Amino acid sequence: MDMQEQIITLQKEVENLKCQCTEDRLTMIVFSGELDKIIAAFIIATGAASMGTKVSMFFTFWGSATLRAPQKKAKGKNLIGKMFGMMLPKGFKHLKLSNMNMAGIGAVMIKDIMKKKKVPSLDEMLEIAEELEVQISICEMSMDLMGMKREEMIDYKFLRYCGVATFLNDALKSKSTLFI
Repeated sequence: MDMQEQIITLQKEVENLKCQCTEDRLTMIVFSGELDKIIAAFIIATGAASMGTKVSMFFTFWGSATLRAPQKKAKGKNLIGKMFGMMLPKGFKHLKLSNMNMAGIGAVMIKDIMKKKKVPSLDEMLEIAEELEVQISICEMSMDLMGMKREEMIDYKFLRYCGVATFLNDALKSKSTLFI
């Protein structure tokens, strides 16, 4: 196949994908487990949802660890699961900034600035997201690899445990997909 044929084939594939975007939907991959990126993800998600867009947030790897509930503990973890459990943050309050963390002082500063500027905390953003019916998905493979269990995750009405196929299905229906 020459270059021109490849371009035409690619254009046809793109056209087919465009036809599948039937919903006003935003899909996000939340890979990062850093405070500032999680804040940005929830600001974008709640902003889009408040405009009437269906929003799906797919939390994977470090992002999935941010959805651990601080007060919950899982039983029957193996050694690796216990080690990850000690190293990974237990919820929003324990996240670090990606830049200028300064041994945790940066995270305290940004939370204080958010409070002064009347920006909702991550806990409040999660409540807003739930009111707006934002779908939060947690990648079960990531949870398994990092030794996390369902019983230690947050309580959230629109929470589902799934895999990459579910994310890809959501993404194919979306007008936009973001990676954070």
